[in-house]
Amino acid sequence: MDGVLLRSLAPSVLGILVRRGADFAAAEDAVQDALVEAVRVWPAGPPRDPKGWLVTVAWRRFLDAARADAARRRREDRVDGEPEPGPASAVDDTLQLYFLCAHPSLTPSSAVALTLRAVGGLTTRQIAQAYLVPEATMAQRISRAKRTISGVRFDRPGDVATVLRVLYLVFNEGYSGDVDLAAEAIRLTRQLAEVIDHPEVAGLLALMLLHHARRGTRTASDGSLVPLAEQDRGRWDTGLIAEGVGILQAALGRDRLGEFQAQAAIAALHADAPTAEETDWVQIVEWYDELARLTESPVVRLNRAVAVGEADGPRAGLAALGELDGSLPRHTAVAAYLHERDGDLETAARLYAEAAHQAPNLAERDHLMRQAARLNARRPR
Repeated sequence: MDGVLLRSLAPSVLGILVRRGADFAAAEDAVQDALVEAVRVWPAGPPRDPKGWLVTVAWRRFLDAARADAARRRREDRVDGEPEPGPASAVDDTLQLYFLCAHPSLTPSSAVALTLRAVGGLTTRQIAQAYLVPEATMAQRISRAKRTISGVRFDRPGDVATVLRVLYLVFNEGYSGDVDLAAEAIRLTRQLAEVIDHPEVAGLLALMLLHHARRGTRTASDGSLVPLAEQDRGRWDTGLIAEGVGILQAALGRDRLGEFQAQAAIAALHADAPTAEETDWVQIVEWYDELARLTESPVVRLNRAVAVGEADGPRAGLAALGELDGSLPRHTAVAAYLHERDGDLETAARLYAEAAHQAPNLAERDHLMRQAARLNARRPR
């Protein structure tokens, strides 16, 4: 056993863990554990990459000990400003960690949940909302995932599809405003696109850029939500839109359609419309049909009901909505919107108030309450 080699590698490994977001004390403990493990197992078969081995083992030790709220605060500190356009120059340790956490011994859903919790810093509640399951169910899933990989060497990285799912959910949570991870997700997806030639990687990057182009217009100065139809399109980032559309067109040209490309196509149609009234809702419904075929997601079908209501009228939208489970998140809010479009202000106001009590965050709740108050003020006394 080369003790000199171990001592020389320890500071570098510690620095990598700290750059990844570990606090110094916890990172130091994790590195010491990794050194002890190296002393135990290396004599039987030294690794080809000693430093990489130590980083992997030390980070696994840290993941087991880290608290989610501390991880969230560290990750927030790492995000600074808007994502820079253009290709990334290299892949850093964070992206590698996403692959390592998507371990083949885990189911894709468990790997995603574990990575969001341990690497993305999201809370169990936020992950449960993304998966449309109770918080207790998600907590059990994460615990089982931790038990599954306990003692497993992270030498078989997970697949691209699982990592894309993690990046997508991290971006969505950051975009909602609870945890500002959107720019970090874009940065990592750019890096992934540099090293993996895959149309769905390109589709996800295009989707992120097209959504992020509208970020500055999604909330008013007082923090209230601004619906898409009311956003100031003159303030949308045309550079990000052009980049996203270009990436999407190249991906679609490969004729290997996936769900992220379909979502990006919908976002591109919204970005292409000079005004809300000029939105090509017929095409958007067609893309939602493709997306529903690819995913069989109830959330996709919920969004499709809104698009049908715009393309074919609110009663057609209500008919499409009636085919879905009423307990689906935001189902009540969609019903309220379609009833308002149909002229039934009394029902719409009642449903907006109901939806406000079901809202997953304060900003959405306040928006729905204002919608209910607005309609109640218009109703004859």
